[in-house]
Amino acid sequence: MTSAKRVLFAAVVATLAAVSAARAQVPLTQAQPDPNDPDATLVEELVVTARLPGPAWWRVSDADTTVYVLGAPSVMPKSFSWDRSVLERRLKDANEVIMPFNSVRVGVLRAPTTLIRAAQIKGGPVEEDLPEPIKSRFIRAREAAGQPAKRYGYKNELAAAIQLVGDYRSKMRLTASDPAKTIGWIAQSMKVKIHKKSYDIGPLLGAAVRTPKAAQRACLLEALDEVEAGAEPVRRAAEAWAQGDVRGALNVERGYDRCMIAAPGAVKIDAQMKADQAAAIEQALQKPGHAVAIVQLRPLLSQGGVLDRLRAKGYEVKTPGDVE
Repeated sequence: MTSAKRVLFAAVVATLAAVSAARAQVPLTQAQPDPNDPDATLVEELVVTARLPGPAWWRVSDADTTVYVLGAPSVMPKSFSWDRSVLERRLKDANEVIMPFNSVRVGVLRAPTTLIRAAQIKGGPVEEDLPEPIKSRFIRAREAAGQPAKRYGYKNELAAAIQLVGDYRSKMRLTASDPAKTIGWIAQSMKVKIHKKSYDIGPLLGAAVRTPKAAQRACLLEALDEVEAGAEPVRRAAEAWAQGDVRGALNVERGYDRCMIAAPGAVKIDAQMKADQAAAIEQALQKPGHAVAIVQLRPLLSQGGVLDRLRAKGYEVKTPGDVE
C-alpha cells in the first residue's frame, strides 16, 4: 500500500475517534442519544474544569490501583506548548502509559484485498463530477491546501474529503499525532512501559468503498466547511484544553467526524475502539500502584464512552474538579 493510501485511511480511524474542528458551537447534550452518532451525547457530570494547572485529568480507581486519564484533543497546532508538569508527575513510577488506540496497519492476509478496494475508488479528479457551487468550493479548498486537482483522483467523495482535510491540516500545521506523540517521547525518556494498539484498516477501506453516495456527499460538504472555517477554531480549542477548560476544548463543530460514522461498519469499529481502551484501563487496575492513560476527549466522555463503560463496571471515576 502506498504512503498516500496509508495516510488517507489512517485519517478514517482518527476521525472516527476524534473531535473534528470547524466553525460553530454544538450543544454538549442532545435530548435523545443518536444511535448513528455514538459520540453525540456527553455525560455532563464528567465535563468539569480542571483544578490543577494544565490539561484536565480524570481518575479511575479500585481498592489498590489508580489510573490517571488525560483527555486529549484529536487535532491541535504543531509545536503547541502546554504545561506538562502534572503529566511528568503522573508518569513518575507509573506501571505503564496507555496510548490512544487509533494507530492503523494493513494485515498481511488482507493486503491484496485492500489494494483491490483502493483501486475501486481511484478515478479522475473528483471535482470534474461535482455540481456547482460545490465544484468551485472544492477548487478553492484544495488550492488553500496547496494541492493540484490530480491529487484528488477518486470516484469516492468520502475518500476525497478525507484526503482534503488531511492536506489542509498539514498545510496549516495542524496535527493529529500530538499530544500522544510528545507524551510517548516523555514516557520513553522516563522508562515507563508504553501500551499501544493498532487496527487493521482493511475493513475500513472496504467500508469507504460501500458508503452510500448521499453520505459521501455529506462528508465532502463537511470537509469543505472545515477548510473554509480555517485553523482558528482548532487553536481556540487547543488553548482551552491546555487550560483545563474541558467545555471549551469540546466547543467545536462535529459535522465532519459525525458524518464519517455513516460508513458501513463504522459504528461497530467505534464501539470496539472504546471497548478496547476501557479494557486496557481495567487491565491496568489489576496491578497495584498507578498507571496513565491517554484517550481522546469525546470518546472518553460520551455516553457509552470509555469512562461511562468503566463506571458501569463499578469502578470509581473522579472528575478533573476532584483530581489532585
